Amino acid sequence: MNTDFGGHGVGRIMHGDPHIPNDGRAHRGLPLRAGLVFAIEPWFMLGTDKIYTDDDGWTLRSRDGSRGAHAEHTVAVTDDGPIVLSARAGRAG
Repeated sequence: MNTDFGGHGVGRIMHGDPHIPNDGRAHRGLPLRAGLVFAIEPWFMLGTDKIYTDDDGWTLRSRDGSRGAHAEHTVAVTDDGPIVLSARAGRAG
């Protein structure tokens, strides 16, 4: 599994701390607390987990040409629970 990528904190800079890996074990990660805002960025590839970056310096592709998918949601942790800031209207978490 490629662990170079993952979620990240959201604040004054893009891709800020903390880094939030896309893999791990339950109850062993970052403790969630009110005021934390972060992006969750799962991505999936049908074949290999080996990737390369296109000449544009941004586009990622699988080495074996298999299909992949990436999604991102931004979540704010409040005293009343999480709010999915990037959810479509009527589907907020």
